[in-house]
Amino acid sequence: MKNILFVASESVPFIKTGGLADVVGSLPKCFDKSKYDVRVVLPKYMCMKDKFKDELEYVTHFYMNLGWRNQYVGVMKTEYDGITYYFIDNEYYFSGDKPYGEIYYDMEKFAYFSRAALSILPVIDFKPDIIHCHDWQTGLIPVYLKGPFKDSDFYCNIKSIMTIHNLKFQGVWGMQQVKDISGLADSYFTHDKLGYYEAANLLKGGITYADYVTTVSDTYAEEIKTPFYGENLDGLMCARSGSLYGIVNGIDYDEYNPETDKFIIKNYTTKSVKEDKVKNKLALQKELGLEENADKFMIGLVSRLTDQKGLDLINCVMDEICDEDVQFVILGTGEAQYENMFRHYAWKYGERVSANMFYSEELSHKIYASCDAFLMPSLFEPCGLSQLMSLRYGTVPIVRETGGLKDTVEPYNEYESKGTGFSFANYNAHEMLDTIRYAKNVYYNEKEAWNGIIERGMQTDFSWTTSAKKYEELYDKLLK
Repeated sequence: MKNILFVASESVPFIKTGGLADVVGSLPKCFDKSKYDVRVVLPKYMCMKDKFKDELEYVTHFYMNLGWRNQYVGVMKTEYDGITYYFIDNEYYFSGDKPYGEIYYDMEKFAYFSRAALSILPVIDFKPDIIHCHDWQTGLIPVYLKGPFKDSDFYCNIKSIMTIHNLKFQGVWGMQQVKDISGLADSYFTHDKLGYYEAANLLKGGITYADYVTTVSDTYAEEIKTPFYGENLDGLMCARSGSLYGIVNGIDYDEYNPETDKFIIKNYTTKSVKEDKVKNKLALQKELGLEENADKFMIGLVSRLTDQKGLDLINCVMDEICDEDVQFVILGTGEAQYENMFRHYAWKYGERVSANMFYSEELSHKIYASCDAFLMPSLFEPCGLSQLMSLRYGTVPIVRETGGLKDTVEPYNEYESKGTGFSFANYNAHEMLDTIRYAKNVYYNEKEAWNGIIERGMQTDFSWTTSAKKYEELYDKLLK
């Protein structure tokens, strides 16, 4: 039996701000339980729902040094979906109405969390073979393991894996402040370790000291070795390329299942998608005040509204996208310029564009189940989950060939009757527009081909079970 410990700053169902929570909440339960004992450590945020906090069982508490500070560490635990979750309790660090705030506070909070996650292990009587760390918030764990903790008999053989979910977020702060809160000696802050120009970089420390580094798709693992995608760490990623692996994320096939989804009007399968998917479309048109017309080519977009998502491309050709035979449904929140852009087009094209500048789990499911196509023209996309959800629901993705989008959407080939979606290579608005028009032409004029794309997409397997097998292989390789 191999012991694996996931350490992360968020996980469904307890706390979620993004895709990281989906990974940490879904992946551990997909491992072979006869071979792997997988457990998870999280912060006990005060902003967690009371129903989860009330279920936590007190384990123990102790005090721990953090730099010159002496801090309380409470340990709570619960079991969910067959997985044991430990929660580190400290109201000074984990109070507030959201998990992340100012970087000034977050740096100390997650330095504390990283050290506490290691310090609780002898107390909870769980010695992991591998600690699987996620994103910059846990970047100090591999550093501590190879540094201050390495001389202890308990910690000396523990391996670490650092998973990068998005290289853009690195945990960068003043070098002197990080020295102060981490308690690490000056020798750890040279430019080949945590040093980053005149600052310190927690993710860089994790990447440097971890035994293996993974990221969330094969293509993104290659892209981050280049200056354009490397976020100033491309040299380090090249240096670690022998220990760098890409494993694409999955989605929860129970939660995202058109056959059983409680949010949608009419459930359907691969066999009934032709007859029943359109009933969801008509219901969504009615709900959003769009023209109720089964034949209109309906495009969906569910996204954080940021530059990363390629929204400037959409802005450039939005009038051309909103032809009379197209409807466009948008759901998301983010930068004011993009929220206002979509509101403007919803005002301008009342029966064709619906701009929903909020987040709703229910509406997102309805969009995946109702639309004909799903647009993701991202500038970069480490993995992306929305295209996997749209494939699952028979909604044809239109994506830019980057990161996980390139790895998960096979472009339609009309000569060989292959493909699960449509894609374009260059970050160019008119190339995107041409691809949308090509997809629209197939939808209107080659119905049999369109239905073939839907069917192939629904038959692809991007469940967590597939990803878990690849992680199992990686764990076994590391422990050889």
